[in-house]
Amino acid sequence: MILAVCTLLTGCGNCCGKDDGYVLEGLWLLENAVTPEGYTYDYPVENRYLLMYVGDSLLYRGQLTQTASAIVVSTSGRSEVTLISVGGGNWLYMEDDGEHPLFLEGDSAIIIQRRGVRYRWVRAADVYEEWGSEIQAIAEREAAVASSSQTESTSDGEPHHYVLSTKERQQQSVIHVFIFATVGIVIFLCIIVQIALASRKEKRRLQLQLRQIQEEHEQCPQPVRQALDEVAAAYFGSDEYHNLLSRITSGQRLKDSDWTEIESQLKRAYPGFCNQLRSLYPMSELECQVCQLIKLRIAPTDIATVLMRDASTISTVRSRLYKKVFGRKGGSKEWDEFIRSIGE
Repeated sequence: MILAVCTLLTGCGNCCGKDDGYVLEGLWLLENAVTPEGYTYDYPVENRYLLMYVGDSLLYRGQLTQTASAIVVSTSGRSEVTLISVGGGNWLYMEDDGEHPLFLEGDSAIIIQRRGVRYRWVRAADVYEEWGSEIQAIAEREAAVASSSQTESTSDGEPHHYVLSTKERQQQSVIHVFIFATVGIVIFLCIIVQIALASRKEKRRLQLQLRQIQEEHEQCPQPVRQALDEVAAAYFGSDEYHNLLSRITSGQRLKDSDWTEIESQLKRAYPGFCNQLRSLYPMSELECQVCQLIKLRIAPTDIATVLMRDASTISTVRSRLYKKVFGRKGGSKEWDEFIRSIGE
């Protein structure tokens, strides 16, 4: 008999190969029983017998009572089962006490026939999804206690009752949400603090840099300042500058080589300008070009033309740079005055 069963199991595994997983896995509740005479007994919805399968081989029995606020689980034993396909969608259900035909009704119900009575079990997917792990833990604990010779509490064969509170589960869910929300808020606050500290550090750096630029300007000896003014005046009177100014005012677009030449000319006229400009703020290419043209005394309308931008865009760039560097609102003209004052 054992050899035949093993052979049948091997054949089933090779032929069927249940790609869809276990057939009986999950929790089932007894809906009704139909006798050979055709009499049907319906079990009450709020209090039904349960079968819980782990895979298709391990079975836990018990009873499930459902209320509005909780479910009560009563365990009554565990069995080893074997499910064998006999072809044509029919199954043979083998349990400790013998062999029984088993019929599937889709994925939602099974019928197990015992001594001529057809017991219809319906899948309790919602209960299994919410309480499956708890019910299985209870059943395993009861099985372990029942198999222990040192325990006398199960010698009378009476089932034990376990209350699983829906309200408690909801409270735990709320607690978990609260914990996750709290952690999220803490992380958010940490990020805000880091941003604030970084912003404060950057503001201090800018203040220090502005103070250093101002001190360099104030401490510059008069002869040196006069010489720098003469160099700048000579540059603005040179053919190079007038040629550049003519190209800009005529709307010609400047090439990369032109911008390289502009930076070179600025270094000759204002030796410290480019370094001081870059030390203030990590500017974009557009922002840097606007500042260079301001230093070269190009009118804002011509700056907009040569950079192919609207005049309002150029104005916004200048006022935004003032706010970034000084930490307060300021107009575009205030930024122009600051740019013309550095590097001298």
